[in-house]
Amino acid sequence: MSRQTGSRRTRGRRTGSRSTGALVSLVLLLAAPAAAQTPRQADRQTGGTPGAGPGSSPGAQATPGPSEKTEPGAAETRQATPGGESAVKPGEEGAKGILDRSNLFGDLGGLRTRLSDRGVTFGLTETSEVFGNPAGGVRQGVIYEGLTQFGIGVDTEKVFGLVGGTFNATGYQIHGRGLSQNALGNNLNTVSSLEAPRGTLLFELWYEQVLLDKKLAIRVGQLAADQEFMISQYAGLFLNHTFGWSTFPSTDLPSGGPAFPLATLGVRLKYIPRDDLSLLFGVFNGDPAGPGSGIPQDRDPSGTAFRLRDGVFIIAEAQYGVNQGDGSTGLPGTYKAGAYYDSQNATDQLRNGSGPALADPTGTAAIGRNRRGNYGLYVSADQLAYREPGTKDQGLGVFGRIMGAPGDRNLVNFYFDAGVTYKGAIPGRNSDTLGLAFALARISDTASQFDAATSRATGGAYPIRRHESVLELAYQAQIAPWWQVQPTVQYVFNLNGGVPNPQQPLKRLPDAVVLGLRTVITF
Repeated sequence: MSRQTGSRRTRGRRTGSRSTGALVSLVLLLAAPAAAQTPRQADRQTGGTPGAGPGSSPGAQATPGPSEKTEPGAAETRQATPGGESAVKPGEEGAKGILDRSNLFGDLGGLRTRLSDRGVTFGLTETSEVFGNPAGGVRQGVIYEGLTQFGIGVDTEKVFGLVGGTFNATGYQIHGRGLSQNALGNNLNTVSSLEAPRGTLLFELWYEQVLLDKKLAIRVGQLAADQEFMISQYAGLFLNHTFGWSTFPSTDLPSGGPAFPLATLGVRLKYIPRDDLSLLFGVFNGDPAGPGSGIPQDRDPSGTAFRLRDGVFIIAEAQYGVNQGDGSTGLPGTYKAGAYYDSQNATDQLRNGSGPALADPTGTAAIGRNRRGNYGLYVSADQLAYREPGTKDQGLGVFGRIMGAPGDRNLVNFYFDAGVTYKGAIPGRNSDTLGLAFALARISDTASQFDAATSRATGGAYPIRRHESVLELAYQAQIAPWWQVQPTVQYVFNLNGGVPNPQQPLKRLPDAVVLGLRTVITF
């Protein structure tokens, strides 16, 4: 029903290898002492970290704030960063047990340390998950999917003597199949941030240079906007895709915008005029996969198209941080506001090229007229509302985001999400995080009018799409610094805004109950 042809990342059914990560994690989970709990040493990475890995979709490499310090109490990333500052300290393998080290494989006989001393960091992370919907959707089912994430970073000062330079390359091996595609009718708020067509592909490949006493950073190469823009730090706890690069841009932008699993050529500037303020500006190729219908990743299966002929996507964001310094006694927070513009033509949600409604049988063609350009606005807030006495990052965090775009050319013209997280909610589990979040993607009035026109044209009752919402409860258990296990329960309301049930066309698809379990291992 969507008039956004090719805009959203339709999930494919390719053949591909399956990972043993879930089995390994299960065995280790059964063998681990229940009380095993070590504070994580590899904090969430920020923009210029060598080898820093992919972000919110999945595992956001979120920019936590203008001071580039993680807000206390913030939820851990969905997925451990594969490179960066997670290298094991010398002697760690012998001094620490397997559940205390930073990486499962430790220092690899001193290899990580030697490479790090020479300016090279690398990482490998396996994320595996099982999802099922015992009720609702098109059909009931259980799926497995996974992501092998690899990255390498180079500090040019150590390698070449070039001060302030960083080279970064990251890639994916995506395996399994997604629940949204296979059981929920490819719904808007995809239940997992991992869900994507199977394949092995390059993600990001860039060089960044820091200038002006670290106040200005220029990044050039193949980039993904979902690493730094339009994301919430506390929302990074949750597994539903919409709590990262949300349903709003991934539905409305060509090929879902420059985000997982496809990055594109671009330039990003980051300027920090003062400690509590950061200004980000990015210019990207306008369509990561290029023009065409169907699955965007099919048009660039290796992630190496390096396109520059598809218009331009421009995004700007201001980030304001409060109580970010190490000496601050108040509760920290980060507040953001931004806007984007895409020069590609957008498809009218109601009328075709000759004027009548798309569903009107007198129309010359059921193809939406072109609307010149597209744009959107957004704001977000992350705030630590309560901190456990005597701790740095335990307590209650809250977040919220609001996004809007013109309804005549976008399927989703309004988006809202909000949630709460609590780190250390269970005594003795100080690094675990519990969270509850809600998101709503509103179908534009013009798309709803298209449904009404379809109903009139067919002479029968036809469901009119209004919105799709999701409620998620998640708990992230930090079993070891290198190992996370996370169960989730989701309830998806009004699938795809209320589209007809293919088995009963005069009724909507029933709401879905989703259960899932994710495990993340950093090697």
